[in-house]
Amino acid sequence: MAGTTDGSTKPVAQRLLATATRLFAEQGYDRTSVQEIVEAAGVTKGALYHYFGSKDDLLHEVYGRVLRLQQERLDRFAGADAPVEQRLRDAAADVVVTTIENLDDTKIFFRSMHQLSPEKDKQVRAERRRYHERFRALIEEGQHAGVFTTEVPADLIVDYHFGSVHHLGTWYREGGPLTPREVADHLADLLLRALRP
Repeated sequence: MAGTTDGSTKPVAQRLLATATRLFAEQGYDRTSVQEIVEAAGVTKGALYHYFGSKDDLLHEVYGRVLRLQQERLDRFAGADAPVEQRLRDAAADVVVTTIENLDDTKIFFRSMHQLSPEKDKQVRAERRRYHERFRALIEEGQHAGVFTTEVPADLIVDYHFGSVHHLGTWYREGGPLTPREVADHLADLLLRALRP
């Protein structure tokens, strides 16, 4: 019996999250009600509140799952046994690809982030800061080793790259002239060019 409960628990939460993501993308976070989410997911409000304490929690999770994936992958790239230039390039390209692969999630988040509760907003900012600090540490490692220029502050380089990443939702279209990997390669190459001594 316990196996059945565990097996059915995950799909309900995933269904709620997928439904909320679709509705937030189609009509906006502020114009989507909890009632619409539960009806479209085919569950009760009780089920939603069992997995997510509020609509705010759903919004937080939409972005949180992408950020957790990106953090895990960045940690793997940063800790790899490879030259710092390769590790940074891999990390810079990966954040572009994973953002494009989860474009609805990131578009929803950047459109609706200001509607998070102060507590959730603070949590998200801390999670993003941790990611950016890990990325910046790669740049600083290369700067200390003399591989990257020190003429441009590492913080500015991080802002430059992530400014490009955060704007992908405004212009990238599936089926356009560039694949996600090609966009990622171009942006990673631009980053490395900016860092050349």
